[in-house]
Amino acid sequence: MNKTVLKVTDLVRHYPLPKESLLAPPRFVYALNGVSFTVEEGKSFGIVGESGCGKSTLARNVMALEDTDAGSVQILGNEVVGKTFNELRPLRQHFQMVFQDPYGSLDPHHTVGRIIAEPLAALEPLSRQEREDRVKEVLSSVGLKPTDMSKYPHEFSGGQRQRIAIARALITRPALIVADEPVSALDVSVQAQVLNLLRDLQDTHGVTYMFISHDLAVVEYLCDEVAVMYLGSIVEKGKTEDLFARPAHPYTRILLDAVPQPASGKKRDRIRLTGNVTGQTEKRSGCAFQDRCPMVDDRCKRETPTLKEVEDSHLAACHFSRELVEKAG
Repeated sequence: MNKTVLKVTDLVRHYPLPKESLLAPPRFVYALNGVSFTVEEGKSFGIVGESGCGKSTLARNVMALEDTDAGSVQILGNEVVGKTFNELRPLRQHFQMVFQDPYGSLDPHHTVGRIIAEPLAALEPLSRQEREDRVKEVLSSVGLKPTDMSKYPHEFSGGQRQRIAIARALITRPALIVADEPVSALDVSVQAQVLNLLRDLQDTHGVTYMFISHDLAVVEYLCDEVAVMYLGSIVEKGKTEDLFARPAHPYTRILLDAVPQPASGKKRDRIRLTGNVTGQTEKRSGCAFQDRCPMVDDRCKRETPTLKEVEDSHLAACHFSRELVEKAG
């Protein structure tokens, strides 16, 4: 069996809101509501969903960049939830992050060499020559020149800056890289280059990815498994090929139907959204998707569906999941 690199169990994050009045009950943004999944060594795990579903909150909590209300995040068997800054410091070499904005995530006042070498502070002290050699090595691995270490971020294109961000994530030779929309700010042709680079680095170094995106085509290309999030919960999870071919949740089906189809491609009936999105500040009984689902019935309003297996390693939180899979063939 492959080694588990990331294990997330019942992760909860609720943000308190200001009270409307002194005697008013406390209000919260329910960003994460008991999220669980595992990622094995050398695999890519995709998280998809529309804006506001909790994807970036999940990334920050996995990276221990903010406090978690409840649940567990284990990286290589080490718990990161509840750890102090000093306790996390030696663990951070094992997990790094690539942010969405290749322009805002790099300090314009520092050279590329200094930016990339910054995470090395989490390791045992290295000599100046050892640090320089490590920087040159990762620059070469992402397709840049060792001489680029003396340049500044403004001297590079968007795609090159994202390569620099990836090099910074690789410098500690981590087991896990969390990538939060790493190609969404790039042109399509540059996106392809960066995605190919991520796959090559995985083949070469065995890196494990937790990959967050709203672009289904990107996730389908890069990821081995996918989880679909809606209002802070995972509503479907499975192998990428199975989930894209036979979606078992109406929300997943709607996301897939929203992708434009070629005129010459096989036609399929599309499911369209109805109703309005329920806010993340509301907690209600039944399915969170009930106000927008075209398949909703009274049971959906009474019973909250839980993630259950529909096919082998394919789970969905919907009362009609088996019906949807059978229709998809």
